[in-house]
Amino acid sequence: MYGNVSSTHSITCMFLQYTLSSETIETLKKPTFDVWQWEYNEMLSCLEFMYHDLGLVREFNMNPITLKRWLLCIQENYRTNPFHNFRHCFCVTQMMYGMIHLCELQGRLSLMELGILMTAAVCHDLDHPGYNNTYQINAHTELAIRYNDISPLENHHCAVAFQILAQPENNIFSNISPEVFKQIRQSIIRLILATDMARHGDILESFKQVVFNFDFGKEEHVKTLQMMLIKCCDISNEVRPTEVAEPWVDCLLEEYFMQSDREKSEGLPVTPFMDRDQVTKPKAQIGFIKFVLIPMFEAVMKLFPQIEEVMVRPLQEARDHYEELMQLEEAMVEVQQKRAEILSGGGKVK
Repeated sequence: MYGNVSSTHSITCMFLQYTLSSETIETLKKPTFDVWQWEYNEMLSCLEFMYHDLGLVREFNMNPITLKRWLLCIQENYRTNPFHNFRHCFCVTQMMYGMIHLCELQGRLSLMELGILMTAAVCHDLDHPGYNNTYQINAHTELAIRYNDISPLENHHCAVAFQILAQPENNIFSNISPEVFKQIRQSIIRLILATDMARHGDILESFKQVVFNFDFGKEEHVKTLQMMLIKCCDISNEVRPTEVAEPWVDCLLEEYFMQSDREKSEGLPVTPFMDRDQVTKPKAQIGFIKFVLIPMFEAVMKLFPQIEEVMVRPLQEARDHYEELMQLEEAMVEVQQKRAEILSGGGKVK
Protein backbone atom coordinates (compact mmCIF):
# COMPACT_ATOMS: atom_id res chain seq x y z
CA MET A 1 0.00 0.00 0.00
CA TYR A 2 1.20 3.52 -0.79
CA GLY A 3 2.96 5.11 2.16
CA ASN A 4 3.69 1.73 3.72
CA VAL A 5 6.65 0.45 1.74
CA SER A 6 7.81 -3.00 2.77
CA SER A 7 11.28 -2.73 4.22
CA THR A 8 13.99 -5.34 4.69
CA HIS A 9 15.33 -3.53 7.77
CA SER A 10 14.03 -6.00 10.32
CA ILE A 11 14.84 -9.21 8.44
CA THR A 12 17.95 -10.95 7.27
CA CYS A 13 18.76 -9.32 3.97
CA MET A 14 21.85 -11.32 3.05
CA PHE A 15 20.16 -13.53 0.48
CA LEU A 16 22.14 -16.49 -0.76
CA GLN A 17 25.03 -15.54 -3.00
CA TYR A 18 25.11 -17.43 -6.28
CA THR A 19 28.29 -17.60 -8.31
CA LEU A 20 27.35 -16.98 -11.91
CA SER A 21 28.99 -19.28 -14.43
CA SER A 22 30.83 -17.77 -17.40
CA GLU A 23 28.07 -19.20 -19.62
CA THR A 24 25.36 -17.40 -17.59
CA ILE A 25 27.35 -14.15 -17.70
CA GLU A 26 27.54 -14.35 -21.50
CA THR A 27 23.87 -15.25 -22.03
CA LEU A 28 22.80 -12.54 -19.56
CA LYS A 29 23.90 -10.01 -22.19
CA LYS A 30 21.59 -11.44 -24.86
CA PRO A 31 17.85 -11.15 -25.66
CA THR A 32 17.73 -14.97 -25.88
CA PHE A 33 18.28 -15.28 -22.10
CA ASP A 34 15.63 -17.61 -20.66
CA VAL A 35 14.09 -15.64 -17.78
CA TRP A 36 11.85 -18.55 -16.72
CA GLN A 37 14.75 -20.71 -15.49
CA TRP A 38 15.63 -18.63 -12.44
CA GLU A 39 14.42 -18.39 -8.83
CA TYR A 40 14.07 -14.99 -7.14
CA ASN A 41 17.38 -15.34 -5.26
CA GLU A 42 19.14 -16.10 -8.53
CA MET A 43 17.52 -13.15 -10.29
CA LEU A 44 18.60 -10.90 -7.42
CA SER A 45 22.17 -12.17 -7.80
CA CYS A 46 22.03 -11.53 -11.56
CA LEU A 47 20.86 -7.96 -10.96
CA GLU A 48 23.58 -7.45 -8.38
CA PHE A 49 26.15 -8.77 -10.87
CA MET A 50 24.92 -6.30 -13.56
CA TYR A 51 25.48 -3.32 -11.23
CA HIS A 52 29.01 -4.50 -10.43
CA ASP A 53 29.82 -5.45 -14.03
CA LEU A 54 28.78 -2.08 -15.48
CA GLY A 55 30.92 -0.24 -12.92
CA LEU A 56 27.89 1.36 -11.22
CA VAL A 57 28.83 0.23 -7.70
CA ARG A 58 32.20 1.94 -8.08
CA GLU A 59 30.83 5.01 -9.89
CA PHE A 60 28.22 5.79 -7.21
CA ASN A 61 30.41 4.53 -4.33
CA MET A 62 27.63 2.11 -3.35
CA ASN A 63 27.95 0.01 -0.24
CA PRO A 64 27.66 -3.56 -1.68
CA ILE A 65 25.58 -4.65 1.33
CA THR A 66 23.20 -1.72 0.74
CA LEU A 67 22.87 -2.82 -2.89
CA LYS A 68 21.82 -6.30 -1.72
CA ARG A 69 19.29 -4.85 0.73
CA TRP A 70 17.91 -2.43 -1.87
CA LEU A 71 17.39 -5.20 -4.42
CA LEU A 72 15.66 -7.43 -1.88
CA CYS A 73 13.40 -4.54 -0.83
CA ILE A 74 12.61 -3.87 -4.52
CA GLN A 75 11.62 -7.52 -4.95
CA GLU A 76 9.37 -7.38 -1.89
CA ASN A 77 7.57 -4.32 -3.28
CA TYR A 78 6.52 -6.02 -6.50
CA ARG A 79 3.15 -7.74 -6.12
CA THR A 80 2.38 -11.31 -7.22
CA ASN A 81 0.37 -10.26 -10.30
CA PRO A 82 0.22 -12.67 -13.26
CA PHE A 83 2.28 -10.25 -15.40
CA HIS A 84 3.38 -7.10 -13.56
CA ASN A 85 5.56 -8.87 -11.01
CA PHE A 86 9.23 -9.12 -10.03
CA ARG A 87 10.04 -11.51 -12.90
CA HIS A 88 8.78 -8.84 -15.33
CA CYS A 89 11.02 -6.30 -13.55
CA PHE A 90 13.95 -8.68 -14.02
CA CYS A 91 13.05 -9.21 -17.69
CA VAL A 92 13.03 -5.50 -18.42
CA THR A 93 16.30 -4.89 -16.58
CA GLN A 94 18.02 -7.87 -18.22
CA MET A 95 16.93 -6.57 -21.65
CA MET A 96 18.30 -3.12 -20.74
CA TYR A 97 21.62 -4.71 -19.74
CA GLY A 98 21.56 -6.60 -23.05
CA MET A 99 20.88 -3.45 -25.08
CA ILE A 100 23.69 -1.60 -23.27
CA HIS A 101 26.09 -4.31 -24.48
CA LEU A 102 24.52 -4.82 -27.91
CA CYS A 103 24.44 -1.10 -28.74
CA GLU A 104 27.87 -0.50 -27.15
CA LEU A 105 26.43 2.18 -24.91
CA GLN A 106 29.30 1.95 -22.41
CA GLY A 107 31.42 3.90 -24.87
CA ARG A 108 28.68 6.39 -25.71
CA LEU A 109 26.87 7.19 -22.46
CA SER A 110 28.29 8.20 -19.09
CA LEU A 111 28.19 5.79 -16.14
CA MET A 112 25.63 8.07 -14.54
CA GLU A 113 23.39 7.77 -17.62
CA LEU A 114 23.79 3.97 -17.59
CA GLY A 115 22.98 3.88 -13.86
CA ILE A 116 19.82 5.88 -14.50
CA LEU A 117 18.73 3.45 -17.26
CA MET A 118 19.32 0.39 -15.09
CA THR A 119 17.73 1.80 -11.94
CA ALA A 120 14.67 3.09 -13.81
CA ALA A 121 14.25 -0.40 -15.32
CA VAL A 122 14.47 -2.05 -11.88
CA CYS A 123 11.90 0.36 -10.38
CA HIS A 124 9.59 0.95 -13.34
CA ASP A 125 6.55 -1.10 -12.14
CA LEU A 126 6.96 -1.07 -8.35
CA ASP A 127 3.78 -1.97 -6.45
CA HIS A 128 1.77 -2.36 -9.67
CA PRO A 129 -1.77 -3.33 -8.58
CA GLY A 130 -2.53 -5.40 -11.71
CA TYR A 131 -5.16 -2.97 -13.07
CA ASN A 132 -4.09 -0.39 -15.64
CA ASN A 133 -4.48 3.39 -15.80
CA THR A 134 -7.78 3.18 -17.66
CA TYR A 135 -9.25 1.19 -14.80
CA GLN A 136 -7.73 3.51 -12.17
CA ILE A 137 -9.25 6.56 -13.85
CA ASN A 138 -12.67 5.04 -14.60
CA ALA A 139 -12.98 3.57 -11.10
CA HIS A 140 -11.79 6.82 -9.44
CA THR A 141 -9.27 4.89 -7.38
CA GLU A 142 -7.11 6.39 -4.67
CA LEU A 143 -4.17 6.53 -7.11
CA ALA A 144 -6.20 8.26 -9.85
CA ILE A 145 -7.44 10.84 -7.34
CA ARG A 146 -3.95 11.41 -5.92
CA TYR A 147 -2.39 11.97 -9.34
CA ASN A 148 -5.34 13.77 -10.96
CA ASP A 149 -5.78 11.04 -13.61
CA ILE A 150 -2.29 11.82 -15.00
CA SER A 151 -0.30 8.57 -15.39
CA PRO A 152 -1.46 7.40 -11.95
CA LEU A 153 0.41 4.08 -12.03
CA GLU A 154 3.70 5.46 -13.34
CA ASN A 155 3.61 8.29 -10.79
CA HIS A 156 2.99 5.68 -8.10
CA HIS A 157 5.91 3.50 -9.25
CA CYS A 158 8.19 6.56 -8.99
CA ALA A 159 6.88 7.46 -5.54
CA VAL A 160 7.45 3.94 -4.19
CA ALA A 161 10.95 3.86 -5.73
CA PHE A 162 11.96 7.00 -3.87
CA GLN A 163 10.24 5.94 -0.66
CA ILE A 164 12.52 2.89 -0.72
CA LEU A 165 15.59 5.03 -1.40
CA ALA A 166 14.55 7.33 1.47
CA GLN A 167 15.23 4.46 3.89
CA PRO A 168 18.92 4.79 4.88
CA GLU A 169 19.48 1.02 4.85
CA ASN A 170 18.25 0.87 1.21
CA ASN A 171 19.79 4.06 -0.18
CA ILE A 172 22.26 2.97 -2.85
CA PHE A 173 22.86 6.66 -3.64
CA SER A 174 23.75 7.74 -0.09
CA ASN A 175 27.38 8.47 -0.98
CA ILE A 176 26.79 10.97 -3.79
CA SER A 177 26.21 14.71 -3.54
CA PRO A 178 22.68 16.15 -3.19
CA GLU A 179 23.12 17.88 -6.57
CA VAL A 180 23.93 14.62 -8.37
CA PHE A 181 21.11 12.81 -6.57
CA LYS A 182 18.65 15.50 -7.67
CA GLN A 183 19.74 14.96 -11.28
CA ILE A 184 19.41 11.17 -10.95
CA ARG A 185 15.98 11.50 -9.34
CA GLN A 186 14.66 13.78 -12.10
CA SER A 187 15.97 11.42 -14.78
CA ILE A 188 14.55 8.25 -13.22
CA ILE A 189 11.15 9.94 -12.85
CA ARG A 190 11.27 11.03 -16.50
CA LEU A 191 12.07 7.48 -17.66
CA ILE A 192 9.44 5.72 -15.55
CA LEU A 193 6.78 8.22 -16.67
CA ALA A 194 7.83 7.49 -20.27
CA THR A 195 6.59 3.89 -19.86
CA ASP A 196 2.97 5.10 -19.88
CA MET A 197 1.76 3.79 -23.26
CA ALA A 198 -0.54 6.82 -23.55
CA ARG A 199 2.65 8.77 -24.38
CA HIS A 200 3.97 6.22 -26.90
CA GLY A 201 3.22 8.17 -30.09
CA ASP A 202 4.72 11.44 -28.80
CA ILE A 203 7.96 9.82 -27.60
CA LEU A 204 8.41 7.83 -30.81
CA GLU A 205 7.84 10.98 -32.88
CA SER A 206 10.39 12.93 -30.79
CA PHE A 207 12.98 10.21 -31.39
CA LYS A 208 12.29 10.13 -35.14
CA GLN A 209 12.96 13.89 -35.25
CA VAL A 210 16.52 13.44 -33.94
CA VAL A 211 17.59 9.96 -35.04
CA PHE A 212 19.06 10.97 -38.42
CA ASN A 213 21.28 13.68 -36.93
CA PHE A 214 21.69 12.07 -33.52
CA ASP A 215 24.41 13.59 -31.35
CA PHE A 216 25.47 11.85 -28.13
CA GLY A 217 26.87 15.22 -27.02
CA LYS A 218 23.40 16.79 -26.98
CA GLU A 219 21.54 16.31 -23.70
CA GLU A 220 18.07 16.42 -25.28
CA HIS A 221 19.04 13.73 -27.81
CA VAL A 222 20.33 11.45 -25.05
CA LYS A 223 17.19 12.02 -22.95
CA THR A 224 14.99 11.01 -25.88
CA LEU A 225 17.13 7.93 -26.53
CA GLN A 226 16.91 6.91 -22.86
CA MET A 227 13.11 7.13 -23.00
CA MET A 228 13.08 4.98 -26.15
CA LEU A 229 15.38 2.40 -24.56
CA ILE A 230 13.25 1.91 -21.46
CA LYS A 231 10.12 1.74 -23.64
CA CYS A 232 11.73 -0.93 -25.83
CA CYS A 233 12.82 -2.98 -22.82
CA ASP A 234 9.46 -2.65 -21.06
CA ILE A 235 7.55 -4.28 -23.92
CA SER A 236 10.32 -6.43 -25.38
CA ASN A 237 9.00 -9.93 -24.63
CA GLU A 238 8.30 -10.73 -28.30
CA VAL A 239 11.98 -10.10 -29.08
CA ARG A 240 12.74 -13.25 -27.08
CA PRO A 241 12.54 -16.83 -28.44
CA THR A 242 8.96 -18.12 -28.78
CA GLU A 243 9.25 -20.56 -25.88
CA VAL A 244 10.31 -17.66 -23.60
CA ALA A 245 7.95 -15.04 -25.05
CA GLU A 246 4.70 -16.98 -25.36
CA PRO A 247 4.15 -17.72 -21.64
CA TRP A 248 4.25 -13.97 -21.05
CA VAL A 249 1.25 -13.54 -23.38
CA ASP A 250 -0.70 -16.01 -21.22
CA CYS A 251 0.30 -14.06 -18.10
CA LEU A 252 -0.74 -10.75 -19.68
CA LEU A 253 -4.08 -12.11 -20.86
CA GLU A 254 -4.76 -13.50 -17.38
CA GLU A 255 -4.19 -10.02 -15.94
CA TYR A 256 -6.31 -8.41 -18.68
CA PHE A 257 -9.19 -10.81 -18.03
CA MET A 258 -9.03 -10.14 -14.30
CA GLN A 259 -9.43 -6.45 -15.10
CA SER A 260 -12.25 -6.85 -17.64
CA ASP A 261 -14.14 -9.17 -15.25
CA ARG A 262 -13.84 -6.53 -12.55
CA GLU A 263 -14.92 -3.77 -14.94
CA LYS A 264 -18.03 -5.77 -15.87
CA SER A 265 -18.90 -6.45 -12.23
CA GLU A 266 -18.46 -2.77 -11.32
CA GLY A 267 -20.38 -1.47 -14.34
CA LEU A 268 -17.33 0.26 -15.82
CA PRO A 269 -16.44 0.51 -19.54
CA VAL A 270 -14.67 -2.68 -20.68
CA THR A 271 -11.55 -2.33 -22.80
CA PRO A 272 -12.16 -4.53 -25.90
CA PHE A 273 -8.61 -5.94 -26.05
CA MET A 274 -8.99 -7.13 -22.44
CA ASP A 275 -12.39 -8.80 -22.80
CA ARG A 276 -12.12 -12.60 -22.43
CA ASP A 277 -15.19 -12.94 -24.70
CA GLN A 278 -13.45 -11.15 -27.57
CA VAL A 279 -9.70 -11.68 -27.25
CA THR A 280 -7.53 -14.59 -28.34
CA LYS A 281 -3.75 -14.84 -28.13
CA PRO A 282 -3.19 -14.08 -31.87
CA LYS A 283 -5.67 -11.18 -31.79
CA ALA A 284 -3.90 -9.74 -28.75
CA GLN A 285 -0.45 -9.90 -30.34
CA ILE A 286 -0.69 -9.25 -34.08
CA GLY A 287 -1.69 -5.59 -33.96
CA PHE A 288 0.66 -4.86 -31.08
CA ILE A 289 3.64 -6.39 -32.86
CA LYS A 290 2.83 -4.80 -36.25
CA PHE A 291 1.86 -1.31 -35.17
CA VAL A 292 3.74 -0.76 -31.89
CA LEU A 293 6.76 -3.04 -31.54
CA ILE A 294 8.15 -3.27 -35.08
CA PRO A 295 7.91 0.49 -35.86
CA MET A 296 9.54 1.34 -32.50
CA PHE A 297 12.43 -1.12 -32.82
CA GLU A 298 12.92 -0.16 -36.49
CA ALA A 299 13.30 3.47 -35.41
CA VAL A 300 15.98 2.46 -32.87
CA MET A 301 17.62 0.30 -35.57
CA LYS A 302 18.34 3.46 -37.57
CA LEU A 303 20.75 4.48 -34.81
CA PHE A 304 21.92 0.95 -33.92
CA PRO A 305 21.83 -1.26 -37.05
CA GLN A 306 23.18 -4.19 -35.00
CA ILE A 307 19.76 -4.78 -33.41
CA GLU A 308 18.23 -5.84 -36.74
CA GLU A 309 19.32 -9.47 -36.56
CA VAL A 310 18.72 -10.10 -32.84
CA MET A 311 15.69 -7.87 -32.16
CA VAL A 312 13.83 -6.74 -35.27
CA ARG A 313 14.04 -10.12 -37.08
CA PRO A 314 12.56 -12.03 -34.10
CA LEU A 315 9.70 -9.51 -33.99
CA GLN A 316 8.95 -10.14 -37.66
CA GLU A 317 9.03 -13.90 -37.00
CA ALA A 318 6.68 -13.45 -34.00
CA ARG A 319 4.27 -11.50 -36.22
CA ASP A 320 4.32 -14.29 -38.81
CA HIS A 321 3.82 -16.92 -36.07
CA TYR A 322 0.71 -15.21 -34.69
CA GLU A 323 -0.69 -14.53 -38.18
CA GLU A 324 -0.45 -18.27 -38.90
CA LEU A 325 -2.22 -18.99 -35.60
CA MET A 326 -4.92 -16.48 -36.52
CA GLN A 327 -5.51 -18.23 -39.85
CA LEU A 328 -5.82 -21.57 -38.03
CA GLU A 329 -8.28 -20.04 -35.56
CA GLU A 330 -10.39 -18.56 -38.36
CA ALA A 331 -10.40 -21.89 -40.22
CA MET A 332 -11.55 -23.67 -37.04
CA VAL A 333 -14.34 -21.14 -36.51
CA GLU A 334 -15.46 -21.61 -40.11
CA VAL A 335 -15.59 -25.42 -39.68
CA GLN A 336 -17.58 -25.05 -36.45
CA GLN A 337 -20.05 -22.66 -38.10
CA LYS A 338 -20.60 -25.04 -41.01
CA ARG A 339 -21.08 -27.91 -38.59
CA ALA A 340 -23.65 -25.88 -36.63
CA GLU A 341 -25.50 -24.97 -39.84
CA ILE A 342 -25.68 -28.62 -40.94
CA LEU A 343 -26.84 -29.80 -37.52
CA SER A 344 -29.46 -27.06 -37.21
CA GLY A 345 -30.77 -28.04 -40.66
CA GLY A 346 -31.20 -31.64 -39.51
CA GLY A 347 -28.38 -32.94 -41.70
CA LYS A 348 -25.49 -35.11 -40.66
CA VAL A 349 -21.83 -34.29 -40.73
CA LYS A 350 -19.77 -37.00 -42.38
